[in-house]
Amino acid sequence: MTDTLNILADLIAAAKKGGADAADAIAVEATSRGVSWREGRLEDVEGSEGEDIGLRVLIGRRQAIVSTSDRRPESLKAMVARTLDMARAVPEDEFCGLAPEELLLKGPAPALDLHDPTEISAERLGEMAAEAEAAARGVAGVTNSDGGGASAGSYAVTLMTSHGFAGAYRGTSFSASVSAVAGTGTGMERDYDFTSARHYADLKGMADVGRKAGEQAVARLGAAKLKSGSMTIIFSPRVSNSLVGHLTGAITGTAVARGTSFLKDQKGKPVFAPGVNIFDDPLIVRGLKSRPFDGEGLAVGKKALIEDGVLTGWLHNAASARQLKESLTGHASRGTSGPPGIATSNLYLAPGALSPEELMADITDGFYVTELIGMGVNGVTGDYSRGASGFRIRNGQIEGAVNEVTIASNLKEMFRRMVVASDLEFRYAVNAPTVRIDGMTVAGA
Repeated sequence: MTDTLNILADLIAAAKKGGADAADAIAVEATSRGVSWREGRLEDVEGSEGEDIGLRVLIGRRQAIVSTSDRRPESLKAMVARTLDMARAVPEDEFCGLAPEELLLKGPAPALDLHDPTEISAERLGEMAAEAEAAARGVAGVTNSDGGGASAGSYAVTLMTSHGFAGAYRGTSFSASVSAVAGTGTGMERDYDFTSARHYADLKGMADVGRKAGEQAVARLGAAKLKSGSMTIIFSPRVSNSLVGHLTGAITGTAVARGTSFLKDQKGKPVFAPGVNIFDDPLIVRGLKSRPFDGEGLAVGKKALIEDGVLTGWLHNAASARQLKESLTGHASRGTSGPPGIATSNLYLAPGALSPEELMADITDGFYVTELIGMGVNGVTGDYSRGASGFRIRNGQIEGAVNEVTIASNLKEMFRRMVVASDLEFRYAVNAPTVRIDGMTVAGA
């Protein structure tokens, strides 16, 4: 990474020499390899490599960003000149600028063990995908496969600013997935399973992945509709995390500043039921979204977004913090072709005290949701309406499959009624345990 740091330092120095008041530069290098496997044979092998550099120049209250994948000296020199010219021509933005120097990460970056040097060949990836698909096809009732796949990738992020920050980190990712088909004709059903990890050794077994995909597809056979009405909904962990995602979209500083958030006036107020806690933790060792610093070079740490049901505040980068006259939170994100955005890292809904079985024990007639369809969520009003499929709950027990159902409510009401189970697992970028919400509207038969 030393060569990349030198390139970024030269870009910033050239920008300052050309008249910039401040500047930052970011480099992202990534490689990936993946295979697709279907019906017992190799279908495709893909690979990619990329190196992108982005330069942001600030002249007064004007900023411009230019990116390139060409590291030749003459190309980088032309990029600096082009960025300076653009910065002089664009309108002023009173909120743009680098993050405060006193908040930058000082000293060594936290050790998060994000990089695994294990080399996985295309042949091995093919074996992984083949094993997962074979296990899925071996489940009684599975009639076909939508294919499986496996991939491995690595990346490096290097960031430098003109006011003293320089940092870099590397990461890897490994994954495998399979989709199984059960039944025939118009009665066919599909389902999937996957595994992903920073380190190859942390992946689930391929046979387990395939078997679960097959069993889930078979369980969906014979699906029926529900009658329309009010019903208790149980969100399984693979869909409950979407509810947490809707929260973060509503508490970014940019959404609040624009007035386009259904929670814009709820800071410091109870938004969820008492006992509900939601955290963002970028420092989880081997976390799928861990990072030692944010997209503006700030030190980062674990933050409670919801504490005992109360909304603690907004997510900020430097621009939104200036606009709302608040402190930064270490949530700046960054690509090579645009200004800093806002994003969470390892976001999760903390587990509750009840097991999933206890959570649904008193439900006489309910709906256990395992899949959500469509994007019928209004971020301004909080209105929620999505297609769903899953299983009927009768007298506290999960029974026959259900599909072609719409569930609806408003996120404000859903958050207040949320009851959280104890089965939290970290499988995604956003994680949540099983969640119960009473009184939602179901539109079915």
